[in-house]
Amino acid sequence: MRSGTETVETGRGPARVAVTMPGDAAGHTGDRARQQAGAGTSAAPAALLLLGHGAGGSVDAPDLVAVHDAAVGAGVAVALVTQPYRVAGRRAPAPAGHLDEAWCTVADLLTERFPGVPLIVGGRSSGARVACRTAATVGAAGIVALAFPLHPPGKPDRSRAPELDTGLPTLVVNGSADPFGVPGAAPGVEIVVLPGERHDLRKAPDTVGRAVAGWLRTRGWAR
Repeated sequence: MRSGTETVETGRGPARVAVTMPGDAAGHTGDRARQQAGAGTSAAPAALLLLGHGAGGSVDAPDLVAVHDAAVGAGVAVALVTQPYRVAGRRAPAPAGHLDEAWCTVADLLTERFPGVPLIVGGRSSGARVACRTAATVGAAGIVALAFPLHPPGKPDRSRAPELDTGLPTLVVNGSADPFGVPGAAPGVEIVVLPGERHDLRKAPDTVGRAVAGWLRTRGWAR
């Protein structure tokens, strides 16, 4: 498997997937043409990390870029997944079932291409929820949830905490000032709270990247 960007047909329209292999140029925003050409010498990855974007957002969000770069630098293959509704140019998110279906199609394809490699799923905000809901279905070993939206702003009674109850090792990285709330600790769920950060986690994205790479290493999923 080599680095590159491709379109994957799903039952909900085409998704876009950008894969970076360890040993290839990290920093997916810096040299997209090189990745698309499959340049670079790829090392065998310690794990495969799938990352999805937030509602109406993109895989260029600062926290996703930082996690991408940190994970690739730690020997992890990273796939940035753009949902079909965003590929089509729409900002309003598709229904949850549509998001989950497209995500599972991409995950199944990549799992076939990385046999025997541990699959870690994750994303930010809406993407984190998709990863949690589908983790068991795609056979994930662990979950990385950035800016997990515990509840809609101002509505703490509408908790989404049960989505984190997957039985899989899970890392949650949230800002202390996130209006969507901060999940509490739970069995198998490690919570990292960044002081002063809001939902976008853009004050110190490198801190987010280091937290994820460190957690992956403790689980044997990074070098």
